Amino acid sequence: MKSYIQNLFAERIGGSSFGKDDVIYKFEKIKRAKLAAKKAHPDIELIDMGVGEPDEMADKSVINVLTKSAKEHINRGYSDNGIDELKEEIPKYMEKVFDVKDLDPNKEILHSIGSKPALAYMPSVFINPGDITLMTVPGYPVLGTHTEWYGGNVVNLKLLEENNFLPNLDDIPKDVLKKAKLFCMNYPNNPTGAQATTKFYKEVIDFAHENELIIIQDAAYAALTYGNKPLSFLSIKGAKEVGVEIHSFSKAYNMTGWRLAFVAGNELVISGFASVKDNFDSGQFIPIQKAGIHCLQHPEITELTRAKYERRLNKMVNLLNEAGFDAKMPGGTFYLYVKIPKMTNDGVEFNNAEDFSQYLIKEQLISTVPWDDVGNYIRLAACFEAFSDNKCTEISIEEEDRILEEIKNRLTKLELIF
Repeated sequence: MKSYIQNLFAERIGGSSFGKDDVIYKFEKIKRAKLAAKKAHPDIELIDMGVGEPDEMADKSVINVLTKSAKEHINRGYSDNGIDELKEEIPKYMEKVFDVKDLDPNKEILHSIGSKPALAYMPSVFINPGDITLMTVPGYPVLGTHTEWYGGNVVNLKLLEENNFLPNLDDIPKDVLKKAKLFCMNYPNNPTGAQATTKFYKEVIDFAHENELIIIQDAAYAALTYGNKPLSFLSIKGAKEVGVEIHSFSKAYNMTGWRLAFVAGNELVISGFASVKDNFDSGQFIPIQKAGIHCLQHPEITELTRAKYERRLNKMVNLLNEAGFDAKMPGGTFYLYVKIPKMTNDGVEFNNAEDFSQYLIKEQLISTVPWDDVGNYIRLAACFEAFSDNKCTEISIEEEDRILEEIKNRLTKLELIF
């Protein structure tokens, strides 16, 4: 019997057709392909390089702070828009790690239950029907999704390899800029691994002033950079006049499931975000915020994680290049983003990245993430996992080398043609 509820779903998520769409999204395809590959080849370990989260637990000292704080009666309640101690610690951290000075903890900082909700809430602060959000692609789509849910439109700015995966601001049509309110960018960038430059950030600030735009810089991977000191948008003169930056504890401190982030920057944006947030959630569990304070006081924890990813990424670059890819060390993140081959030596052709990614899973039991938004690339993560007998192997340096050697063997025997 058909339920009347089927006709009551909001149009923003499909209306009466909700749940009937037979389109299978790429991450579901990857999941299904991995299950099929493990079933077909139970004696061969599946190596998952499509993971988008850290492969380690949070530092023991962080867990200890959480445990102790969770036992304290005073920490049992709602935190609403965050505890003062966390707000006061963030400016110290931002100055020490990113050279960002003079952040006001009372007016220019607010915590969030992870960076995803922060991105999701922003359109409800600023977007009316017909307004435009500018989004860099490939990238994380959440802010764009919520823009459309509020009746706004999304205009994608392509990240091209020949432009170092930075958007070309001169390509944005004037009629688009007249309706644009938000410009969402993400550096270091997922999935390309590109890092922004001081020059680019200065251009963005001038561009925002000229076109009355609000900049939302997603800095989830900001502390994981290679070759240069971590760079914050807020360290550039004038940045606070035009926007905010969102920082996450997930990647820098192996706290993905803990859900803690903060938004810093323009006072008016923070005020609007606080108003909306207050109507969505009641704040993150106070002991998690206490653990976050400990993290901010100990950025050396991040350095150990950053060094691990840098070591692994260097090894991955070498093995991929031996297999014929054109891989380069990223400016940041824990990803490599490489163009796919045209075919294998025995005649298997690849029309797009999804074809190649599915082939690697099914034939070589190597899982990656395809990106066909702008060109045909796959993303490989340095926080990889190896599954054998349905168990995830804990990765020591010796195990790391063994897994990477196995990946190299599987890829090089394909004799890929580019």
